Amino acid sequence: MKISETDILLIPGYGKTLPGHWLLRWQDKMPTARVVAQRELQRPNKKDWVDTLVKEVEACQRPVVLVAHSLGCILVAHAAHALKEKVRGAYLVAPSDWDRDGLVSEFDGGDFKPVPTHPLTFPGHLVASRNDSYCDYERAQDIANAWGTTFQDAGEAGHINLESGHGPWPEGMMSFAHFMKKLG
Repeated sequence: MKISETDILLIPGYGKTLPGHWLLRWQDKMPTARVVAQRELQRPNKKDWVDTLVKEVEACQRPVVLVAHSLGCILVAHAAHALKEKVRGAYLVAPSDWDRDGLVSEFDGGDFKPVPTHPLTFPGHLVASRNDSYCDYERAQDIANAWGTTFQDAGEAGHINLESGHGPWPEGMMSFAHFMKKLG
């Protein structure tokens, strides 16, 4: 599947996505990509976030590929049943484990808990780091297995965000291109 023939929806996680983050860089590099803007980033509400994502998908004119980071990955799993018609695949990076107590001091995970354990309704690929402070590597493997996605070991890459040195993240772009090719 060619990027130019799809609508790429970029789904950030909890909190503000800072300039220079790979998600925003990808938006600049791919003309068919856009960020799904959620209203409340510090106190997200699952229903509101799911509704926003569903509306964004429904507004697309081409097949949709989702690219999600952190809480965005969990959102995709919660919304999967409502997205199966147009979504061709999901590229999921550094899921956050909201079932873990105290993951973020300002937010306890709210109604995003528990992390879904049902298979996605479309192909997925999950990228995880061995030293992500927001999700243990083994937990990320368990999530990938539950969701029925392929799994990629990103090595010791932290949370795959600006703080861990992943602004441009060229390895991610290559991995995403490979995922798109597999989608056909």
